[in-house]
Amino acid sequence: MSVILASAGYDHTIRFWDALTGVCSRTIQHTDSQVNRLEITSDKRFLAAAGNLYVRLYDIRQTGNSGNATAQASATNNGAPNGSHTSGSSSHNNNNNNPVMTFEGHTNNVTSLAFQIENKWMVTSSEDGTVKVWDVRAPSVQRSYKHHSPVNEVVIHPNQGELISCDQDGNIRIWDLGENQCTHHLIPEDDVPINSLSVASDGSMLVAGNNKGNCYVWKMQNQRDVTSLTPVTKFRSHSKYITRVVLSTDMKHLATCSADHTARIWSTEQNFNLETTLQGHQRWVWDCAFSADSAYLVTACSDHYVRLWDLSNSETVRQYNGHHKGAVCVALNDV
Repeated sequence: MSVILASAGYDHTIRFWDALTGVCSRTIQHTDSQVNRLEITSDKRFLAAAGNLYVRLYDIRQTGNSGNATAQASATNNGAPNGSHTSGSSSHNNNNNNPVMTFEGHTNNVTSLAFQIENKWMVTSSEDGTVKVWDVRAPSVQRSYKHHSPVNEVVIHPNQGELISCDQDGNIRIWDLGENQCTHHLIPEDDVPINSLSVASDGSMLVAGNNKGNCYVWKMQNQRDVTSLTPVTKFRSHSKYITRVVLSTDMKHLATCSADHTARIWSTEQNFNLETTLQGHQRWVWDCAFSADSAYLVTACSDHYVRLWDLSNSETVRQYNGHHKGAVCVALNDV
């Protein structure tokens, strides 16, 4: 199980793909609602799906509806985090596609989620106007922070001690978990919704993308446990909504997804010059994920398709067909 690639969206299914062949290897029915965001735990054991009201955690190591059902059921039980148990049945279908854990507490769409580096806690954002911190080992809310409008995304600073969130009114807030309060409040453009944030893997940079197609970049410094932000640049990345901004792990590239049917790659080392525009999708591009070596990008689109792009030539290497409605989120772990 070296490469994990999963996607989801409005057809109420989560699909796992064989990245190389493009074959769908497993389908999970997510009957509650559409899926807004997917995240894979760093140990590759669980996939979290954010939907309407709930986050559900699924066991990645199951192989769908084939194989030894009893063994799979016991594997699910053994793999469940402390304090949670899932019923394993020995029927052919065996419940192995049922969630091993459900996080209940939000009162509206859960828009994003992120795991602490050791997967001990998780943070979520929601259209209910809150950011919540959860204990993953026994699903309970540990902290709840309020925005006064729908929260579109939350990310965890690499220092694991701060959260950064953005909302529909155009606010960016930094929450210090130690002090248990908001320490920074930024408003790049009044009343222009910020849809997405990305923080560099070493904590040196923050990027935000808004509804006007503008990207904002700040330099972040952490001295004596105090974070300071310095504006670096603002640039127009798309003529329409930005749906997602993602920095590559090596921090050399920024990917932006947009309502203009494209994803774009920008060079962080060359003052965010445009490196390439990925063209081929027919509708809004909602989400993307870099490969570990930053050589490939996976995108999810309202045209139902998930695509794998080779960034050296901007070509589609593989198209993943199977969703019956828009694909709005994708998760990739090829480490």
